[in-house]
Amino acid sequence: MILIDNTCISDDIGDQFFVCNIEKCKGACCVEGDSGAPLEPEELPILEQIYPHVEPYLTEAGKQVIAKEGVYTKDWEGDLVTPVIDGKECAYAFYDQKGTLKCGIEAAYNDGKIDYKKPISCHLYPIRITKYDQYHALNYDRWHICNSACSLGQDLGVPLYKFLKEPLIRAYGEAWYEQLVQEVEERTAAGNAKK
Repeated sequence: MILIDNTCISDDIGDQFFVCNIEKCKGACCVEGDSGAPLEPEELPILEQIYPHVEPYLTEAGKQVIAKEGVYTKDWEGDLVTPVIDGKECAYAFYDQKGTLKCGIEAAYNDGKIDYKKPISCHLYPIRITKYDQYHALNYDRWHICNSACSLGQDLGVPLYKFLKEPLIRAYGEAWYEQLVQEVEERTAAGNAKK
């Protein structure tokens, strides 16, 4: 474990290789799972505000679910999440011409319509954050749907913490990220020195 400020970071985040390979997985993380994407309380008013700009990117089914449930909902555990269509894909997702699921929020962001990229839980995936009273636990969520991302990361030599630099900085700031890099590099150097 790596401890920085009020965060406890799993060693996997420094050790494992990962680069999203959407050509292979077809955006499976937007459809697999037992509920929508986790949301932070501060993201709820943002979703309300940006929805008129995001709506044109969504499928009719997605729009209908959001009209019925709202721009966010609660899952069976009472956690705040994005709504889903028939227990499957996120209501904010749409299929492109190649049959790949894409995020309507991110599409609106990429087109300059909004300045919010997507929920932080989506941006950070496959890192999942569990929040406790005193600290946040950052863990690598291993899931078979991401096997191609692990292979691509290994081939390209890109560790998970580097692939997720932007969302980690978004979540915890530049200074925190620089400290993470330093900690990982020191551990790697110490590990190599022992070999």
